[in-house]
Amino acid sequence: MSGTTSTAVAQTAPQGETQHHPIRLYLVVWGWLFILSTCSYLVDYFGLVGYLRWSLILIFMMAKAGLIVAVFMHMAWERLALAYAILLPPLALLVFVGIMVFELHYTLFSRLAFFAPGS
Repeated sequence: MSGTTSTAVAQTAPQGETQHHPIRLYLVVWGWLFILSTCSYLVDYFGLVGYLRWSLILIFMMAKAGLIVAVFMHMAWERLALAYAILLPPLALLVFVGIMVFELHYTLFSRLAFFAPGS
């Protein structure tokens, strides 16, 4: 019984042979990266300001980073545990930055309320 199982495994995965992704996939991703970079530069070219400008820049940046990580770092084909090992730490940092923003507003409000001149 074990002889047939090992023979079946040997037939499906020949030694020395690796899986290659089609070149079309990389060309499509390069095209999308070019389009997203162009859009990012157009945000400055058109002179957008304020939250709209920074929101668009961050959206384009995250889209480009996601494409690079998924395709060129082969994370789209990796195990879930490895993906969590690479993706969870930056997400945790973003959560901690959000917590610090709330702390910043609380501290600023406290200083303005208690240390403002004339209060």
